[in-house]
Amino acid sequence: MHTIRVWDLPTRLFHWALALCVIGLVVTANVGGSWMIWHGRLGYTVLSLLLFRIVWGFVGGHWSRFSSFLYGPSAVLAYLRGNARPEHRVGHNPLGMLSVFALLVVLLLQVSTGLFADDEIAFTGPLASLVSGDTVSQATRYHKSVGKLLLIALVVLHVLAILVYKWIKKDNLLGAMVLGDKQVATPLPSARDSASSRLLALLIWAVCAAAVYWVVGLGQTPSSGG
Repeated sequence: MHTIRVWDLPTRLFHWALALCVIGLVVTANVGGSWMIWHGRLGYTVLSLLLFRIVWGFVGGHWSRFSSFLYGPSAVLAYLRGNARPEHRVGHNPLGMLSVFALLVVLLLQVSTGLFADDEIAFTGPLASLVSGDTVSQATRYHKSVGKLLLIALVVLHVLAILVYKWIKKDNLLGAMVLGDKQVATPLPSARDSASSRLLALLIWAVCAAAVYWVVGLGQTPSSGG
């Protein structure tokens, strides 16, 4: 058996930070009231994390790069028929690819519509003042109904998939996302996870966070002096 680094530290921190933020978003949305302030803050944090993950998908560790789990329809069908390749048991397999991209897209839509949403009670998105009332209504409707249900459904499917792989397929996906390493039967490349790559990840996330801060500030009308 060979032990390889599958998930670098930045990818693991992203995963668990995103999971905690999503839980927090669901809780604060249901509690409402003054907690909506934290709902907004968590939404901004999720947006910065998603932007980081997109960039990290091109420059991160081997198994975190989109190129390592970008499969065509034939590969997905072959996997479903039981013809898995060795690398499918390391990083994201073809079904995992679908799950990752679906979550990224749905989360991006959810936080993006949140920027323009207005529940007329406790929260108004920072960019709501920049668009028409009809756009605000549509964004709010999607954010509070369609997007919310899609996100919860995908999260539930994600958790169920992890349990199925652990108890039925005897593949501990969670362990690798906690510790980073995995034992494989054939030699495969390890993800780069050096001090320099971790520093690069921190800088990328800082830039993404600054970008979100700038976007959020676009909707703030400067006060007139007098």
